[in-house]
Amino acid sequence: MPHKTLILAPDPDGIANAARLLCAGQLVAMPTETVYGLAGDARNADAVAAIFAAKGRPSFNPLIVHVASVAEAQRIAELPPAALSLASAFWPGPLTLVAPLRTGHGLAPAVTAGLQTVAIRVPAHPLAQRLLAEFGAPLAAPSANPSGRISPTTVAHVLGGLEGRIAAILDGGSCAVGLESTIVGFEDGMPVILREGGISREAIANCLGTCAAPSTRDKITAPGQLASHYAPRATLRLNANAPKPGEIWIGFGPQCAEARLTLSPTGNLDEAASRLFAVLHEADATGQPIAVAPVPDHGLGAAINDRLRRAAAPRSG
Repeated sequence: MPHKTLILAPDPDGIANAARLLCAGQLVAMPTETVYGLAGDARNADAVAAIFAAKGRPSFNPLIVHVASVAEAQRIAELPPAALSLASAFWPGPLTLVAPLRTGHGLAPAVTAGLQTVAIRVPAHPLAQRLLAEFGAPLAAPSANPSGRISPTTVAHVLGGLEGRIAAILDGGSCAVGLESTIVGFEDGMPVILREGGISREAIANCLGTCAAPSTRDKITAPGQLASHYAPRATLRLNANAPKPGEIWIGFGPQCAEARLTLSPTGNLDEAASRLFAVLHEADATGQPIAVAPVPDHGLGAAINDRLRRAAAPRSG
């Protein structure tokens, strides 16, 4: 593994260098509109194995494949009509679709963790798009952080977890959406939410004309489904209307004006989503137990609460 992680500028030379490293089987953290992704050649078994090793990610947890267009996605996956409708509405963007693998897909087997389906998306971030175009092939890219820890939305977050374990970071500044993509799969022909994320369930329902319910299956069928995930080192207490002694309180809305940190002082869910992981990183750096104020469970609030519940869940090991 590399001993020094390079920071690449968001210019043609930086993108070309990132593509060269990827062609050589190295790992490069790239910005997306959601969070930074740890990118490797999705066709290269060694590169994919290196992603799992760098993150300490369990091998049963599949990876999201990033491609530049719907056409490229269709060369890898058999997208049903409902998936194509969602792709038309939300790609490029923070939506991942889980669909059956197409014969001759060319992906390394570990990408899908042995499943006959693949999680795939077209990112909207211009640097991700330019890197995909320069590289010219699919990139496997889970979040660029140690497995189970807080997702990274800045270069500093990536360095804090993976410095010296990956070749480079393509510097795209702060991620705009701040929450991972929504993952939608299809069970018995019906759309199901496999992970809440940057596209709300209401927006998906409006697109399809039907509500996409949460999946009822227990087994892992997509990334981001582990019970404990996105976790700080400190303990996390949810729905806290006030902090207990020694806790650092993360507020939401004007009623939490006394909070040292806030997801949104005005109670704006878009702002809260974009700030969630950055604020969790800041709170965790204090070394104090963390308490988080209640967040409404509609729109992007559903995804925020999903991340907070997983961050607060009991941890194995």
